[in-house]
Amino acid sequence: MENSPLMEVKGISKSFTSTKALQQVSLAVYPGEVHGLIGENGSGKSTLSAIISGNLKADEGEMFLFGKPYRPADSFDASQYGVSMIVQEQGTIDTVSVAANICAGREDQYCRMGILDSKRLTRDAQQLLEEVVGTSISPSVPAGTLSFEDRKLVEIARAFYKLPELFIVDETTTALPQKGRNILYGLIRKLKEAGKAVIFISHDIDELIQVCNCVTILRDGRYIATLREEEMEPGRMKSLMVGREVMDNFYRSDFDAFPADAPVSLEVRNISTGILKDVSFDLHKGEILGLAGLSDCGIHEVGKAVFGLRELEAGCVQIPGKGKITSPHRAIQAGMGFMSKDRDTESMLITLNIQENIVLPSLGDLQKLGFFITPRSEKELAEKWCSRLSVKMRDLEQSCAELSGGNKQKIVLAKWLGNNSDIFVLDCPTRGIDIGVKETIYRIIEDLKREGKSIIMISEELPEVIGMSDRILVLKDGEIVKSFDRSPELSESDVIHYMI
Repeated sequence: MENSPLMEVKGISKSFTSTKALQQVSLAVYPGEVHGLIGENGSGKSTLSAIISGNLKADEGEMFLFGKPYRPADSFDASQYGVSMIVQEQGTIDTVSVAANICAGREDQYCRMGILDSKRLTRDAQQLLEEVVGTSISPSVPAGTLSFEDRKLVEIARAFYKLPELFIVDETTTALPQKGRNILYGLIRKLKEAGKAVIFISHDIDELIQVCNCVTILRDGRYIATLREEEMEPGRMKSLMVGREVMDNFYRSDFDAFPADAPVSLEVRNISTGILKDVSFDLHKGEILGLAGLSDCGIHEVGKAVFGLRELEAGCVQIPGKGKITSPHRAIQAGMGFMSKDRDTESMLITLNIQENIVLPSLGDLQKLGFFITPRSEKELAEKWCSRLSVKMRDLEQSCAELSGGNKQKIVLAKWLGNNSDIFVLDCPTRGIDIGVKETIYRIIEDLKREGKSIIMISEELPEVIGMSDRILVLKDGEIVKSFDRSPELSESDVIHYMI
């Protein structure tokens, strides 16, 4: 490793009104280095990476790239310097083609006499997709028609339009199936071997230890420490993140058999749609039902089908005594709430404020005289659940777009808790959030279970599914292939055997 930093930031500060997101943060990233960046949600990781990538401007401080002042005007300008970034949430424009997304900002290169050579643009995008992510994604289709995971691969291809000197990965692995993660890990190794550098942001401690040469910890917008490879011990990293000792096991500790005579709260009968083929199961009151499998096996489609987001080709979803679920509106009326893996586009209205998001499903209950809703009742509902979930916010008027991933997740939960839902469909409920918020969400799920609520928990993280579920359904190629009951003897290898 060379002695001179590839990227150096000095005294970076950034505030959003009264919220101090970063306070005098400095760090150096060296050639051939994968530099981890960790901290709780709201610690400043994404803000710092957004400043380095040109998406935000710092209030004070300076940056240097190869020892020279670095002041990108925007993200495209940063990419011209060789700094590229992929983010946790959606980073594509859904209404334009995959090729247009990949070549965004470079259209001038494909114009001759003012006419866009769309064939050459599409050809180059196709070549980049094949070379970078090895995928058969069509460059001609609108990005919005792709799955969340495939959109992430498009973003990766775009980041490698020009081999980056500094590649910033902001929580992206949590959005990818294992195949996609392996592609990303391979690209990181390629950059490292070429003497480039990577800033790698993740809440997964084991992943950081596996991927990174060193790790910098941020807490409450401040620099805490940088640990070299030999110092990266999980317990130490966690305690530096949260400022206290953290228990390693925050899953359920009980292994009581779930009562066989528990009332059924949801019936799924022989549903088929897209990849799903003849899927049937019952969900019971007070049950946490885990759905496990590879990302493209159909687990996420089950959640959408149950909530009425997918039109069924066959079969039905129904709640005893309340009828069939044929749309999200009908699902909400019947007492169901849904948390999507694609949080920013499917679980919340990101451009609205905190209060508006929380009260949205409850507007009917808040009406007086059949049509009138008082501002006070909306505020009280939002304040109640923000307080109970300890949401870090400026005030209820703060835009949800400004919140960290963990606080966004709390807002989504608050929305359905505030609506007094009886059935919760939680798709990757702890994706991209820190261990402190994970612990909070697990305790909420346990509280819901004790209250007799019903939970479908969809997750690609096997320790989470095994640790929290009363029963696990394993899907493969759109079909249920195995069911497991909760047991202290159940291992990841037992489940994986049926997944692959």
